[in-house]
Amino acid sequence: MNAVTGARDRTALFALLVRAAGFLVLWIVLMGPSLKDLPLGMVAAAAATWASTALWPSDSDVSVVGVGRFVLRFLPQSVAAGVDVARHAFKPSLDLEPGFATHRTALPPGMARGGLCAVMSLQPGKLPVAVARDGTIEVHCLDVRQAAAGPMAADEAAFTGMLRDGMRNA
Repeated sequence: MNAVTGARDRTALFALLVRAAGFLVLWIVLMGPSLKDLPLGMVAAAAATWASTALWPSDSDVSVVGVGRFVLRFLPQSVAAGVDVARHAFKPSLDLEPGFATHRTALPPGMARGGLCAVMSLQPGKLPVAVARDGTIEVHCLDVRQAAAGPMAADEAAFTGMLRDGMRNA
């Protein structure tokens, strides 16, 4: 084993231990700091760590800072959209014009494009329903009179901000 390989192995082990510790802390926060539950929490944290390495490898191209920025943008936007949907739902006369809008993504086919669609589907009032080979996403909107192109482009920009290289070469 040379120095570079040894350093890389130590870094990977450290990342794995940090991930496991994070899952154990999450367990303690959710279940409470009880010593009798700690062994089960350690097993749950180990299982979550194992599963997470398959779903989100430590060498992935996800930026933790980018995720933080995305969450700070996403949560208020989601609440505002949810309030708007609720306002329309409880209004005696629904003033909606449902229909479809399209958005052309620059993300390549695969996990990045699928992730963008998944994130877009979490926003109340719009739901991606189809993706063409050329990257055009067809989105069902509750009200097509509301601007859709700008917000969808902003969603994509925020999403790609979470990815270290924008997944352009994925």
